[in-house]
Amino acid sequence: MHALKSFGLSAIILLIAALWMASGTLVLGGQGAGNGEKSIAGLIEGDQNGSLTTALDEAGILAKPHSDEEIARARMTIAERIAQENGGSDAIVSVRTQTFTLQQLPVEVTLRGRTAATAHITAAAETSGIVQSVHVTKGQRIEAGELLCTLEQGTRQAAVGQAEAGLAQAEAGLAQAQLDFDTNASLRERGLAPANTASAVEAALASARAAVSAARAGLDNAEAELERTRIVAKVGGLVEAPVASVGEMLNPGGACATIVQLDPIVFMSNVAEANIALARTGLDAKVTTVTGLTLDGKVTFIAASADNATRSFPIEIEADNSSFAVRDGLTAEAVVNMGTIPGHLLPQSVLTLDDEGVLGVRSVKGGIVEFHPVTIVSDTREGVWVTGLPASIDVITIGQEFVRDGQAVRAGSEEAAGDPVQSNQASTRT
Repeated sequence: MHALKSFGLSAIILLIAALWMASGTLVLGGQGAGNGEKSIAGLIEGDQNGSLTTALDEAGILAKPHSDEEIARARMTIAERIAQENGGSDAIVSVRTQTFTLQQLPVEVTLRGRTAATAHITAAAETSGIVQSVHVTKGQRIEAGELLCTLEQGTRQAAVGQAEAGLAQAEAGLAQAQLDFDTNASLRERGLAPANTASAVEAALASARAAVSAARAGLDNAEAELERTRIVAKVGGLVEAPVASVGEMLNPGGACATIVQLDPIVFMSNVAEANIALARTGLDAKVTTVTGLTLDGKVTFIAASADNATRSFPIEIEADNSSFAVRDGLTAEAVVNMGTIPGHLLPQSVLTLDDEGVLGVRSVKGGIVEFHPVTIVSDTREGVWVTGLPASIDVITIGQEFVRDGQAVRAGSEEAAGDPVQSNQASTRT
């Protein structure tokens, strides 16, 4: 009994499903509503006017084909529907506009590269000697003129004393020669000495003067040789290896220490050939390192020849690094300001596409919609910078997707409507 009840219930469900499916329609050929639409009951009977079809139709459960009016409305565009709801296909649509004027767009080129020290300088010995003391350590910051290493003086101090004694002796001889010359001149004026004695005292005086010059040069050389035992920094920077050790023998040219000159720091990169016409020395730049440090600098060098592999031009930017915060060899990025070009700053929401897929904006001039293609130059948080528009233009900000080129519209200003205005757009309005 339970099985009969189940089979009966199943049969009722199948009958209802069959009637429901038979009451619908089938679209043949994939043409859509009104094109190839057939009733399922008619297909089952093989006749669209058969008894089953007639019975379902009289019962009011047979689906009706879409009317021509319904099909036409389904195929209408959004703009045509709005126009029809407004009273006809030629009804004037209301839109909102905003006036944008030409501004100067900063042309900024982003370069990726690395930082580099101005120079790596070796503080070398100028004379031979054993290192007596080292006054710096690796990583120490030093200034120009600071003592780095001291070599043993050896006999150099004695040589200075000897040169000083030789100079004193030569100066004494010069004084005696000068006295003899003056005495001889006085005697000749009074006729007490023959005239031919003048040449002898003049020669003696000249010889004494030469002896003094030679002695003074010898003292200078001895003092310079003694001074060479003190190796000092010629530039400021950070001390790096190699650093000499106490007791080490240094010959002329031997390294006492290596100095990395970090102020100014140099940013090295390459400029693409597409931007090389705008590049020039003296341009302002902002350098940001991978560690988050930011420095202001200027372009100091642009290569005259391009790199054969990349077809780009090496460029250098120098920035103040007096704090030594930026190290040599850091990955960095520089933004170079290369001037300005005229453009418009627009909100992204006003951009649209025409029927051919061209990017642009729709504006209103004399109550008629006009489409203007644009070229995006820069995308910022404040909006998009574009070129290709007139100096002043009333851009449709609300309703641009519901109108077409050449259509008559009723334009209302956003300001007149009391709409909130973003601060980045206020500067573009008239």
